[in-house]
Amino acid sequence: MPRNALIASLFLLFSAPALAQVMPPTYHRVEFMTEVARQVPNDQLNAVLSVELSDKDAGRLAQQIATIVNDAMKKAAAYPTVKTTSGNQSTWPIYGETMTSASKLQSWRGRAEIRLESKDFRTTSELIAKLQEKMQLNGLTFEVAPDTRRKVEESLTAEAIGAFRSRAESIRTAWNAKGYQLVYMNLGSAGGPMPPQPMMRMEKTMGAADAVPAQDVAGGETRLVVTASGSIELQP
Repeated sequence: MPRNALIASLFLLFSAPALAQVMPPTYHRVEFMTEVARQVPNDQLNAVLSVELSDKDAGRLAQQIATIVNDAMKKAAAYPTVKTTSGNQSTWPIYGETMTSASKLQSWRGRAEIRLESKDFRTTSELIAKLQEKMQLNGLTFEVAPDTRRKVEESLTAEAIGAFRSRAESIRTAWNAKGYQLVYMNLGSAGGPMPPQPMMRMEKTMGAADAVPAQDVAGGETRLVVTASGSIELQP
């Protein structure tokens, strides 16, 4: 027998008992998943409003948009329960209808957004109505607020783990096993906000006489889900 083969054989011979003591015996393993869910009221409203204007003078256009946005932010400051932030802003050139080298710059068009976030639906609706005198409402979304979601998911996590243990015990009983050991467990969550509600865009700026009345809004619910998936090892 070659020397290398002899050394390998001796290694396996003497190491086999040691490996048998280190590695525990493997029994029947079962993989499964449990899921728990809860319908949770959406307690946060998100809105996006924008202004979009055109002008032949880029500087004048920027000033007009800034005036409207600043006025909107000033009005929003009177509503402390509504978080208001600046959104996307852009300006682009408008050329002639024919895209050729002879096309001339006709005007500039600009757009700016502000974003609203609040748990106070009624107050936010009043603010949106005021802002629509000069801005367009692009859409609304409703979701479970992060702090609410965290509390609910903590509760659902405990329920999911309890359901996993109950299922494991049922499997053990069905197999008539003495016991089981947890091999691994993964926890996951799901449940997103409602899709945006599209709003009709108004090309003309509304005057004070055309003030938009405050709209009653309903946030609906979101189904929050927590799953527990993993594997157990049955012991005879």
